[in-house]
Amino acid sequence: MNLRHLCPRLLGVLAAAAVAVSAPAQTDDKEPKLSGFTCCNLHYENDWISDANWSSMPMLPAGQPIKITDYGRYRIHVEIDGKNMRLGLDYGRSEPLGQFARKIVIAQDPKAKIATWPAGAREAVRLGKIMVGMTKEQVIVSLGYPPVHQTPSLDSPQWKYWLTRVGSFLVVWDEKGQVRDVIADPGTRATVLLEKR
Repeated sequence: MNLRHLCPRLLGVLAAAAVAVSAPAQTDDKEPKLSGFTCCNLHYENDWISDANWSSMPMLPAGQPIKITDYGRYRIHVEIDGKNMRLGLDYGRSEPLGQFARKIVIAQDPKAKIATWPAGAREAVRLGKIMVGMTKEQVIVSLGYPPVHQTPSLDSPQWKYWLTRVGSFLVVWDEKGQVRDVIADPGTRATVLLEKR
């Protein structure tokens, strides 16, 4: 073995190791601590809001003042209308946490836009329900975003939501991007679908 060739390589490896040891450990850049308004109706249990956004839970109406205070593993600590709460990526963990945060926390209060919608759509949003003919934007405001583990793209012909931890339903879209139907058992369908009057 020729030590003249080995020594420069060994010294290079040792020098790189010394730099790595003395360099501060890199930390992931945290997402900015956004503030604004809630994008949509959010359902909660105690202080927890899951990305499943179970429709059967109590509801915080769209447009609540919200401020991100910290990030954790698969969770975002927020203050919503003065109350400390947590947003959790319980199911759609393939989605980056910051992307999830930017969907929930929006700059403009959605209440102004909701006020311009037809009466039926406004009533559906107020109740956390949907109607045939609603747009994707209106459904998102009323039901929240569908969890990405079952609806990876908003271009999908149907979106999967949950009423409870075990009861799900599908929102089916027509070619214009409006609600065509809700597929669910009769009880769930009656709970989430507001019939036109």
